[in-house]
Amino acid sequence: MVTLRPLVMRKIIKPKVKKFIQHQSNKKTKPMLPSGFQKFLVHNVKELEMLLMCNKSLCAEVALSVSSRDHKTIVETAAWLAIKVSNPNAKLFSEENE
Repeated sequence: MVTLRPLVMRKIIKPKVKKFIQHQSNKKTKPMLPSGFQKFLVHNVKELEMLLMCNKSLCAEVALSVSSRDHKTIVETAAWLAIKVSNPNAKLFSEENE
């Protein structure tokens, strides 16, 4: 049997896919806060003392799992050691009700 072929080959047209351009930030400035510091998660006072050598580039962020009493102690110690805390007012309640 003889098969018939068209004289002109058909061109297969694929649907055009838009390329997604992902806007990436610089690797050096990615973990940086708008204030210019980088976060360092702190759970207790001993971890806060590790920031003494680089307190110009890192700031402490008190973890959410820390109790309010320990949070207050960490904030007071950070003020004494001249370390910036990114969330100093978290878990501090006013004592007007007592």
